[in-house]
Amino acid sequence: MQGLTSLEDARKTVLDSVRPLGLEKVGLLEALGRVLGEDIIAARDNPPWDNSAMDGFAVRWEDIKQEHAITKPAVLTVIEDVPAGKAATRSVGPGQAIRIMTGAPVPKGADTVVKVEETEPYGDSVRIFKPERRGANIRPQGEDVKKGDCIIAKGTQIRPAEAGMLAILARSFVFVYQRPRVAILSTGDELADLDERFDEDKIVNSNSYGIAAAVQEAGGIPFLLGIARDQPSALKEKIAHGLNADILVLSGGVSMGDYDFTKAVFKELGAEMHFWKLAIRPGQPLAFGRIQHTLAFGLPGNPVSSMVTFEQLVRPAMLKMSGHRSYGRPVVQAAFQEKFSKRPDRRHFLRGILSLEGGVLKVRTTGEQGSGILTSMVKANGLIDVPEHVERLNPGDTVDVQVLSGQFWAR
Repeated sequence: MQGLTSLEDARKTVLDSVRPLGLEKVGLLEALGRVLGEDIIAARDNPPWDNSAMDGFAVRWEDIKQEHAITKPAVLTVIEDVPAGKAATRSVGPGQAIRIMTGAPVPKGADTVVKVEETEPYGDSVRIFKPERRGANIRPQGEDVKKGDCIIAKGTQIRPAEAGMLAILARSFVFVYQRPRVAILSTGDELADLDERFDEDKIVNSNSYGIAAAVQEAGGIPFLLGIARDQPSALKEKIAHGLNADILVLSGGVSMGDYDFTKAVFKELGAEMHFWKLAIRPGQPLAFGRIQHTLAFGLPGNPVSSMVTFEQLVRPAMLKMSGHRSYGRPVVQAAFQEKFSKRPDRRHFLRGILSLEGGVLKVRTTGEQGSGILTSMVKANGLIDVPEHVERLNPGDTVDVQVLSGQFWAR
């Protein structure tokens, strides 16, 4: 359709306009969910020495290798007890053993650890009933990490596993990419904010809070600019307050109505605009450009349209700014459970419910799909992506689904 930008072209335009932000140094737990801005190099081996993987006895394999251990157990003299966190003061010699706890360094002279359940006390000695293989139950030095190796690469998102590894490597602070600052503005005389007294003819400003939550979920820092009334001067003033952010997200006022002033105000502020309409549904009226150093998005005013378009364009921009290497939601294929038809001129995003039934991933819509029905997003754990050229879907057809939540109902 003339004048409409495809989502692929729009996303490429947005991502080509984005550069990763700078780095900042944060504490280990503050780094959770952030993207590393440096390679993490091991300063020492882990484990730093051979250590016991079991509670038991450190022995010489030569002393326990007999074939008939159960009928003729090896008897070794216990010369020392070594708890975890301590090192043996003596070496294991022929016919000797040292009691050892999990994690304790393996004493000199020993090359095998026998589990305590394979032994029994015998005065000052221990009987060993199992001829373990040489080196059994020992975690060798550097088994996990070797000094000088790159253990976590720059560009990796820090999960609990990476946090634990950073702790092992004694990294209490790391460099991560900064979080994008996102200014959020809603427009319209019909809107009232949560802290205002309002008449029944007003609509509660839900978009600002839904978008702010989406910004936080994507790792950004939201700034609420409030509501701009339907006057060009009021809109211009509010937008100006958001131009110190990395991204400005405005909802409403980007259609062709008499009170939709966003296009004119953007131009007055010197915006370099790239597109105004997308070939998608919901979310056709959508503006993107740059005002000074700030990326500016004008999202539709309908709540579902606002959330869907945020997912497709604003979130990828935020992720790239944050240092991520992948910018989209996970996509799975599922069996569609309904009938659906449309014209072949726009890409549709249906709100869907993914479920795992008998080992098969299935998806159905949340019901009515109007762009003002916010419950369709509340119920959804995925967005069903129906390409432009697809005119009809039937039960059993395979569809791509952008996963919004990893919690699938299993039946």
